[in-house]
Amino acid sequence: MNLDGQTCSRARLSRDARFDGKFFIGVVGSGVYCRSICPAPTAKEKNVRYFPTAAAAAEAGFRPCLRCRPECSPGTPAWAGTQSTVSRALRLIGESGLADGGMEVLAERLGVGSRHLRRLFLRHLGATPRAVAQTRRLHFAKKLIDETRLPMIQVALASGFGCVRRFNADIRKVYHRTPTEIRALARQTARQPENQYLFRLHFRPPYHWKAMLAFLAARATPGVEMVELGSYRRSISLNSVHGYFDVSLDEGSDALAVRVQFDDPRSLFFIIERIRGMFDLSADWAAIVGSLRTDPVLAGRVETEPGLRVPGCWNGFELATRAILGQQITVKGATALAGRIVRTFGRPLSATNGLTHLFPTPEVLADANLANIGLTKARAETIRAFARAVCGGQISFEGIVDSDAFLTRLCEIHGVGEWTAQYVAMRALGEPDAFPSGDLGLLRTSGLASSRELERRAEAWRPWRAYAAMYLWSIASEGGTRVSKLVPSKTKEATAEKTAAYQRVSIAG
Repeated sequence: MNLDGQTCSRARLSRDARFDGKFFIGVVGSGVYCRSICPAPTAKEKNVRYFPTAAAAAEAGFRPCLRCRPECSPGTPAWAGTQSTVSRALRLIGESGLADGGMEVLAERLGVGSRHLRRLFLRHLGATPRAVAQTRRLHFAKKLIDETRLPMIQVALASGFGCVRRFNADIRKVYHRTPTEIRALARQTARQPENQYLFRLHFRPPYHWKAMLAFLAARATPGVEMVELGSYRRSISLNSVHGYFDVSLDEGSDALAVRVQFDDPRSLFFIIERIRGMFDLSADWAAIVGSLRTDPVLAGRVETEPGLRVPGCWNGFELATRAILGQQITVKGATALAGRIVRTFGRPLSATNGLTHLFPTPEVLADANLANIGLTKARAETIRAFARAVCGGQISFEGIVDSDAFLTRLCEIHGVGEWTAQYVAMRALGEPDAFPSGDLGLLRTSGLASSRELERRAEAWRPWRAYAAMYLWSIASEGGTRVSKLVPSKTKEATAEKTAAYQRVSIAG
């Protein structure tokens, strides 16, 4: 992958946080690689090398800097500048590393040969899949050493090392220090309660935290999620272990402060990666804004409220169920129904900071009597059919390789339409170009008469249509709609499409 040396040089010299994680700097004299915001004295240009990823820098023989901590960088969006096969591979590596069978199994799942996959990674990322997975594992281990008091044996297991001996050897090889020596350098003073961990997850500014909280607050399922005092909190369950996490803004360091309460440290990597996706921390605002500011409806909002992100979700089944509940009713109404489902079918927890339940599993909802909570017969049957499809393996939210095929299977469930599928793609799959064009709020705010017209207009927003949708919903939620600009329909087909579109729900609030 070729980097623009002049741009990298300017970003390095200015220490501009917007470029953090988009490239890494190898310093020839010291043999370390750094982030663009590293506070160390600036090296001469002739003594630096630029790399597209941390793994590429490691492959070239550089070790991570202990001052700027490359493991804390925001991360590079998987879809930015990479081939779709590489993007899908990165998503799978992010979910489980190469623990599910190594390179051969990863390549088979992607439908390519392992040698071809290796060539693609070298071309686009400057490192092999194995090197990428190894670097991620080492970075997470370093984060646990610096930011937690976990015993080293638990750090080794949580970061995916098979044994402590290999963990110690790899850390010493990469950092030229033992894990114990690295922890001593971190100078931790505050001790966290047992099974509680505090992390700082960095992002590239700007980040519109208030808008993120407002969106999540309106849709927070009572008993499962809470938004209060500038923080988001929710209950979680993994492998029959229950806990919760709390997320707030750490304004002084362009990061989110994440507090995780969970009894099994082996799940920490998955939890942190899921939270990163949920709060869209790898988004590159500089790349996104270029496509949006050219639109007359979006331009003003983009300038006055920069950094709007697409909220993800903790659990795909939960999000999709909530989306089905929200069809043709208000956000407030859907939230109330979700709360009734949780109280009736969710697993109770001992009340922790207002969190009282876990969201019900697919197995519970597959045969649940949902009529008692106020759902229509048709809506109840759609949720049961969806839950049965998840239980039977026809639909899975883990290890998705082909999102289009996944959405096609989702739409085969009676009662699940394109609007629901695109909304799930936005928030559960993290697809930056997903776009529910039939949404009433999007149509009204854009001042167009039909979803077809909106889709044509949205071509200019690719591949960031999901972000455009967030801005249009933001305008609609404040009453900034432009219904006076609706284009009259001149044909029966257009009139029918307009009528159908306006019967659909809006997620705007």
